[in-house]
Amino acid sequence: MKFTGKIITIVSLFVLTVNLSYAQYNKGFWETGFEKSGFTETETYAETMRYFKTLAEYSPSAKLFSFGKSPQGRDLNCLVVASGREFTPEKARNSGKAIILIQNGIHSGEIEGKDASMILLRELLVEQKNTDWLDNVILLVIPIFNVDGHERRSKYNRINQNGPAEMGWRVTAQNLNLNRDYTKADAPEMKAMLKLFSTWLPDFYIDTHTTDGADYQYTVNYDIVNASFVSPETRKWIKNEFEPFIHKKVEADGFLIGPYVGFIRGNPKNGIMKWVAGPRFSQGYAAVQNRPGLLIETHMLKPYKDRVFATLSLLKAVIELTARQSKMIREMNIIADEFTKQHFVKQRNAYPLSYTIDTSKYTSFEFKGFKAVYDSGWIAGKPVIKFTHQKENFVTKFYNRPLVKDSVFLPEYYLVPREWGNIIPILQLHGIKIDTMTRDSKLRVEKYKFRNVKFPDFPYEGRFSPEFEYDVITSEELIPKGTFVIGMNQRNAGLIAHLLEPKSRDSFLKWGFFNIIFERKEYFEEYAMEPIAEKMADQNPKLKEEFLNKLKTDEQFRNNPRQRLNFFYERSPYYDKKHNVYPVMRVPFDAN
Repeated sequence: MKFTGKIITIVSLFVLTVNLSYAQYNKGFWETGFEKSGFTETETYAETMRYFKTLAEYSPSAKLFSFGKSPQGRDLNCLVVASGREFTPEKARNSGKAIILIQNGIHSGEIEGKDASMILLRELLVEQKNTDWLDNVILLVIPIFNVDGHERRSKYNRINQNGPAEMGWRVTAQNLNLNRDYTKADAPEMKAMLKLFSTWLPDFYIDTHTTDGADYQYTVNYDIVNASFVSPETRKWIKNEFEPFIHKKVEADGFLIGPYVGFIRGNPKNGIMKWVAGPRFSQGYAAVQNRPGLLIETHMLKPYKDRVFATLSLLKAVIELTARQSKMIREMNIIADEFTKQHFVKQRNAYPLSYTIDTSKYTSFEFKGFKAVYDSGWIAGKPVIKFTHQKENFVTKFYNRPLVKDSVFLPEYYLVPREWGNIIPILQLHGIKIDTMTRDSKLRVEKYKFRNVKFPDFPYEGRFSPEFEYDVITSEELIPKGTFVIGMNQRNAGLIAHLLEPKSRDSFLKWGFFNIIFERKEYFEEYAMEPIAEKMADQNPKLKEEFLNKLKTDEQFRNNPRQRLNFFYERSPYYDKKHNVYPVMRVPFDAN
């Protein structure tokens, strides 16, 4: 039996070798399902992985590996392409080459990137086109990120999308939108992605999508975060090098490209507006990790063929530019890491947590749209916009100047009590370094105490996000041994702030990880509280005056016996001192 098994193995290897040798000379063998269908279909998960596996078996410069499992048990695969066989993060970093991560199918109904990547890889590995790029870059290509959603295939999944014939679903099998999950990492897929990202730490991150919205002439739009928290060198490179290059290359390939923008009051004639993506989004996450992150959005009403080849054109443009400037881009990213530490930590400048767009200043922009008309819309009960095929170019106002809306001065350390260690594995997935207190220590710390806490009626991404006001309390605390310590002298200090500062839209607190702190667990009986409240009022005239003033000015309070007693209960030693208090503490720079 062993001898027979060896014969079968030898025969199998021979057949594989013959097939791959044959494939080298047979263009039809390497045609993708997209091409074979006349550019109208996309392949299934199994067919896609078979193609990527064949590429890895064919080329010594490619290796396919799994970096995680989906909830339904499918492999999350990634193909690494490295001419020097730098197939590990360590070898890749030591190679001196820039690492580009291309992620497809985060919304798997928007799947052009997958088909574009298959053609790109065939050209590189089989047809040997542009192989000089691989002298300076290493590619990480994720064929499909949302693999379970990809297999929820239907021609009805996206009502306003022109192909492919069948497409996947937007969210995962657990109904999570992965492009809202980069910070909280609820999805197993995202946990795997964050580990991949922080382990390889790409020099350039690309996320491929298909847009929704109005109709216009642009085949492909893009977004790349270029706000004030990004290092000056990176901002300059994006504006002066990156954007002009991709525009020139993509338009030379016959595709109209433009920025990914919003419309003022739903109409570009009223103006268009840029935005600054937060770290829950792919390009925003790359930015807080001090790396350029490109969001590609092809236009959903364009033919699927055009969308795939426009994506391919943009992918090639990014790879070509990165290959040309590989050394400079790697150095630029190192400078960006140092900028975060120097500017926001050591020099103590405020770190921006959110932005708005300056509506007082704008530039002129020639927008390439289609003429819109309004139909009766008797079903909707109001006029409904419809787009014609008549091209309409017009100059409009482009509001593209971000203004810091909210910011924070970073502490020297954050302290996370052991009992709240559930957030520690997520922080580590983000590549954040964490230490532990080795002995009990007294420290002056800052705490947040919340008030006027409110919750929405419905969840968002499965979580209830609190709204609140807060006070900062400074106190001296005995910090016990075993407390987690997160020093801010790290390259990703901005990401730490987004995760741990409560007012950040993407903080663990805003995502509901700490909702239990808003629940009261001890109460009072009126017969027990009344004599205590009377005694407190007699012994503290100032407190009594505050109470009487509230009776005069607040009718609801005055007519509610429970609230009247609670006024004193909350100020008594019986009240839970941890209620509404954020357990994560800040250690300011001047604490010692």
